[in-house]
Amino acid sequence: MAARIVVLASGSGTLLQALLDVGFLDPDLMVCAVISDRADAVALDRARTAGVPAEVVAPQSDRALWNRQLTAAIAAHKPDWIVCAGFMRILDGVTVERFAGRIVNSHPALLPAFAGAHGVADALAYGVRVSGCTIHLVDAGVDTGPIIAQEAVGVFAEDTESSLHERIKEVERRLLLTVIRDLARMGCTVTGRKVSIP
Repeated sequence: MAARIVVLASGSGTLLQALLDVGFLDPDLMVCAVISDRADAVALDRARTAGVPAEVVAPQSDRALWNRQLTAAIAAHKPDWIVCAGFMRILDGVTVERFAGRIVNSHPALLPAFAGAHGVADALAYGVRVSGCTIHLVDAGVDTGPIIAQEAVGVFAEDTESSLHERIKEVERRLLLTVIRDLARMGCTVTGRKVSIP
């Protein structure tokens, strides 16, 4: 039976599209829903085009209520894995605890360096010669969960935030697909901060 994957996305959905594309070819995984915090997210259009249920859980002034609503929306799809693919909201303890060890995030920097929403810009501003991407499990912190996989991307002298981010995205899509396929087939074990996939 295919692993059921709920994707959380806030923007253009390029990572989502990679998951949708591989889902058509891989019997071991299925994107069963896409949830966004923004009604104008292109990711929702990508989901609908692929025939995948798409919904919006819009932010509210009551943050705790929004997190409960998001958790309920995710749970309704009975996911095996939740993938944060460009989801620009921090999940609180309610959501993380409900799906502990099953939420995967992709971050465009080599964690633990340059966590947060501006990882690419922060890395460039710091003057790094190497950046990259990290796939990690989500915990209650901001990009602090146990690391599953990382891959480096060189930084060129002429790089802008946009050019570097585009190169990172190419690696990010491939690495995320590899990780999700492995998790769907074999799961993982977390010992301390170390994640092992059999």
